[in-house]
Amino acid sequence: MKFHIQNFGCRATQADGAALAAALEARGFQAARGCAGADLVILNTCTVTSGADQDVRQSVRRLRRENPTAKIVLTGCYAQRAPQEAAALPGVAWVVGNTHKMQIPELLLGEPASCDSRIFVGDIFAEQSLALAPALEASEDRTRPNLKIQDGCNNRCSFCIIPSVRGRSRSAPPDQVIRQVRELAGRYREIVLSGVNLGRWGREAGIRMRLAGLLQRLLEETPVERLRLSSVEPMDFSDGLLELMASTPRIAKHVHAPLQSGSDAVLRRMRRWYRARHYAERIRRARALMPEAAIGADVLVGFPGETEADFEQTRALIENLPFTYLHVFTYSARPGTPAAEMPDQVPTAERKRRNRILRELAAAKNLAFRQSMVGRRLSAVTIEDGRLALSTNYLKIELEQPCPPNLLVEVEIQRVTQSGLAGQVIL
Repeated sequence: MKFHIQNFGCRATQADGAALAAALEARGFQAARGCAGADLVILNTCTVTSGADQDVRQSVRRLRRENPTAKIVLTGCYAQRAPQEAAALPGVAWVVGNTHKMQIPELLLGEPASCDSRIFVGDIFAEQSLALAPALEASEDRTRPNLKIQDGCNNRCSFCIIPSVRGRSRSAPPDQVIRQVRELAGRYREIVLSGVNLGRWGREAGIRMRLAGLLQRLLEETPVERLRLSSVEPMDFSDGLLELMASTPRIAKHVHAPLQSGSDAVLRRMRRWYRARHYAERIRRARALMPEAAIGADVLVGFPGETEADFEQTRALIENLPFTYLHVFTYSARPGTPAAEMPDQVPTAERKRRNRILRELAAAKNLAFRQSMVGRRLSAVTIEDGRLALSTNYLKIELEQPCPPNLLVEVEIQRVTQSGLAGQVIL
């Protein structure tokens, strides 16, 4: 049987999809190049916003038109959150939550169609382990594998559904992470470490180190040329972690710390556990230690009760901090979260207006950052077909002369392009 997996959402979901693909191939299933040639299509879903849910539903409808004979399996966070709703979508054969995701090969081989139920969803809070891909199958990206080393979240942000579909925070054992990175380092120049709440790696009983300690061991015990951290909560960017990142070219100069709001009043209602001044101090510390680093944030606009004054505090904070990019999201209510029941919901048109203002501000900051790179040399890994490279500080570079993918190179930046940079590899 030929299968295709379509991943939605965050890097943790992508890593889960890679793990699932490896498990299917190990049991004799064959990967198809796309949905059209597949007998089985697995949609590995996201549910962080109502838009994410809608993307999944649209994908199901499109699949039925383009490949009406394919069996469709919905798994991931949407399947975990709303299994009955997912099972009611026309054409969906099975719904498999995060609790059963890595059992999909066994479910398929056991002919689950003969079971009374098409839904396989359990108690996510009973989960104690991570689904990790075999190291050499860690990513669909052939040049930058994505290794998930943490899952779940113990925070209870009032707008977020993720803890209820991912469960409690749990970490991959350090020796296992080191073993996998060591194997990956033989094939790849850059490895991305990811998690649902990556900065909480190692906080469970039995692991006597934090994320900075793990990175130090990886630098000492593996030949990895570059590690990149995905999103880390702002207060988990300790001085020790930032100083380690600044001390070596083997860790990408890239800090992504979710902000969500620059208003303390909104942060309290969001149940975020820092205030704007704490956040600003961490970002300024990162910039002082790494003057050319990429610094990015997630921002949520239109949260219930967000006044114009609250929004202005967010805008002003962003303007005054050295961000190089933003991911700006418009608030949408998630059923089952406290925020969905809060009064003073912001009108949709106003949410969109605020989103547009921050996106324009982010674009201006990103352009200024890219312009400041002209004439400099940046370390980068070549990606895709070798016509592009991704710099240590998270900038896409068009190469004047293509070279093989999966190389770590020095690039002299010559000019700014519409969305990135262009430069010449220095031999």
